[in-house]
Amino acid sequence: MRWSEICIHTTEEAIESVTNVLYEAGAGGVVIEDSQDLQKTFQSDDGAEYSLDPADYPIEGVNVKAYLPVNSFLGETVEEIKQSLNNLLLYDIDMGDGRLTFSEHNEEEWATAWKKYYKPVRVGEHFYIAPTWEEFQPDDPNRKVIELDPGMAFGTGTHPTTVLCIEALEKYLSEHAEVLDVGTGTGVLSIAAAKLGAARVTAVDLDQVAVQSAKINVKLNKVQDVVSVSRNNLSDNVEGKYTIVVANLLAELVIRLAEGGVANLLQKDGKLIASGIIRPKKDQVEEALIKSGLRVIEELDSGDWVALVAEKAN
Repeated sequence: MRWSEICIHTTEEAIESVTNVLYEAGAGGVVIEDSQDLQKTFQSDDGAEYSLDPADYPIEGVNVKAYLPVNSFLGETVEEIKQSLNNLLLYDIDMGDGRLTFSEHNEEEWATAWKKYYKPVRVGEHFYIAPTWEEFQPDDPNRKVIELDPGMAFGTGTHPTTVLCIEALEKYLSEHAEVLDVGTGTGVLSIAAAKLGAARVTAVDLDQVAVQSAKINVKLNKVQDVVSVSRNNLSDNVEGKYTIVVANLLAELVIRLAEGGVANLLQKDGKLIASGIIRPKKDQVEEALIKSGLRVIEELDSGDWVALVAEKAN
């Protein structure tokens, strides 16, 4: 079968929104090529360090690639994608130049090519994150391994916003904690929380593809007795009180979460860990958190990304 590769050049801030547009258009998978990854050195499972090939990455910004079958509906689908991308501008999302390019590939090419760039990496003080298809023997017995198969869900667990959340969980999550993971994606933060000793983790996501992916990864990591995954819109209709609420979302969604009363879901001394915030929108998010009855107690950053840790103000 022939597939059309649709490449959208955009910004880090817009990755998740663009990805959602492509999935809604029927894409069976995406590839994220982030120019910032070129600044990193990676380590393979045999301990050898390697760098990514600059020829496979944009000079700046991010390429989000999706694959659609070449058929009589392709033209209409592309027009729908363009319209949806234009609509994102209404939400004040920085799309960068938003340039679209196209090329055609055989099925075998796109189905496996991206996997060669996804290698085991150290994250935080306690973890390795490793793809399920890699033969991986940790060289540090004190680190726990999180196995991930992203499938068609967004994220490999190594994006800066996810890493910031894991670092915050390592600092603030106490043993036997009750955790709510809003926008769980592949489930990596829920799995990390379980492996750090949480007693119960409730993971929710609006995207059914993400829900299925998270359920698979939870079972792969043998934490299904601790983590439950379900479909839900942010924290709507979520009940109970939580020690930690972690939300790796876009800034706009963190603001909506705050306005929706997430503070009411926190136990006394409970913490909200909010990430996915591009630096120019940090003050806007912090203002929303304060209005919701929270106060920011720590800011973590990685490049242009910021994570905020907040607790109840009273």
